[in-house]
Amino acid sequence: MKLVRFGNPGAEKPGLVDEQGGLRDLSGVIPDITSENLSRAVLEKLAGISSSKLPLVDGTPRLGVPIATVGKFVAIGLNYADHAAEANLQLPSEPIVFQKAISSLSGPNDPVVLPKDSRKSDWEVELGIVIGTQASYVERADALAHVAGYCVVNDVSEREYQMERGGTWDKGKGCDSFGPVGPWLVTTDEITDAQELDLWLDVNGQRMQQGNTRTMIFDCAEIVSYVSRFMTLLPGDIIATGTPPGVGMGPRGTAAGLSRSHGAREYWTALACAPQRATPRRTKGRHPTKSLDLFDDPPTPDARGRAHAGRKGRAPCSFPDRSRPWRVGDAGYLDALCRLSVIDAGRNRARP
Repeated sequence: MKLVRFGNPGAEKPGLVDEQGGLRDLSGVIPDITSENLSRAVLEKLAGISSSKLPLVDGTPRLGVPIATVGKFVAIGLNYADHAAEANLQLPSEPIVFQKAISSLSGPNDPVVLPKDSRKSDWEVELGIVIGTQASYVERADALAHVAGYCVVNDVSEREYQMERGGTWDKGKGCDSFGPVGPWLVTTDEITDAQELDLWLDVNGQRMQQGNTRTMIFDCAEIVSYVSRFMTLLPGDIIATGTPPGVGMGPRGTAAGLSRSHGAREYWTALACAPQRATPRRTKGRHPTKSLDLFDDPPTPDARGRAHAGRKGRAPCSFPDRSRPWRVGDAGYLDALCRLSVIDAGRNRARP
C-alpha cells in the first residue's frame, strides 16, 4: 500500500493511492495514520479493504508527512561509500547517528524556509525507514520485522551550521522545514529488497544525485538493530538512512548551496526511489506504465529564475494528475516529485 495524508497543515486526512493512481479517502476507516495504526494487524486490515469502495478525492490536494505522530526523526550520516569518497571522509566503523528536530518535518511539497544568514543550504535524497512496532536491543535478523514501511526523505542541511560552527551536526540539520518527508509511506509487503533501490535527485531539471541502496555501508536491518541499542524505537519513528553522492557540497554541486545555486529563486527537486531492475512495461490495449517521471516536462527556470513545470504551467507535485494516462508506477515504488520553493526566513520572500 501507499499510505498518504492529505489536506491543509494540521487538518490532514488519511488516504491511500489505488492501483490506478487515484487518491482514496481512508478517514471513514481510521481517523489518521498514527503510530497506533502502523502495527502489522492494522496494516493487514487496511490492505484487505477494496480501494474502489473508498471515496475518491478530487483535485491535487496538499500532501503532508505520511505519519501523523512522529516521535523521533533519527538520521544516519556518511552511510554511502561513494558519498563518503566525494566528501573526502573516512568510512565510519559504526553508524554515525544524529537526530533532526521534529519541528523540521514538512510535507513533500511544502516550502523549505532558509534560516537567516544561510549560506550553504544543501539537498540530500534518502530512503526513510518507518518503525511499526517497538524495537529495543533487537538482533539484526529480527530488525526488519519492526519496520512498517519506507518513504522518501530530503535531509535538507545547512553545511556552514553543520560543519563550521562547532558542536554536533544537529544545528545544521534541524532547521524548520528541513525535513520534507513523503509523498507516501510504502508498506514493506511491496518492497521486495530495500537494498536494491535506485535513488536520485534533480535540481531544476539537472540530475545531481544518483545512487543505489546496495552501496550503503550499513544496510537497513543493521541500522534498525544498531540504533535500537541506544534508544528505544517506537512506532512512527523515522530513520533517514544516508544519502548517495551528488550533494551540493560535493564536486558536482556548489559550496554555496541552495541559497545561490543556479542563480534561481526557486528550486524544484525531483526525488525518487525505485526497484533497481524495474522497467516500464506495456500491456495490450493499455497505456504503458510510466514508473517514476510523473510529468513529461521537467521544471526549468525562466529568465527571472523562477521554475516552471512545463505542461499547462502546472507545478510538479507529489501526486499525479489522474486526467493523464500514466499510472503512478508499479506497486512498491517510492516515487516523488517534490517542490522546494526556498524562502528566506529573514525577509519571508525568495532569496535573490
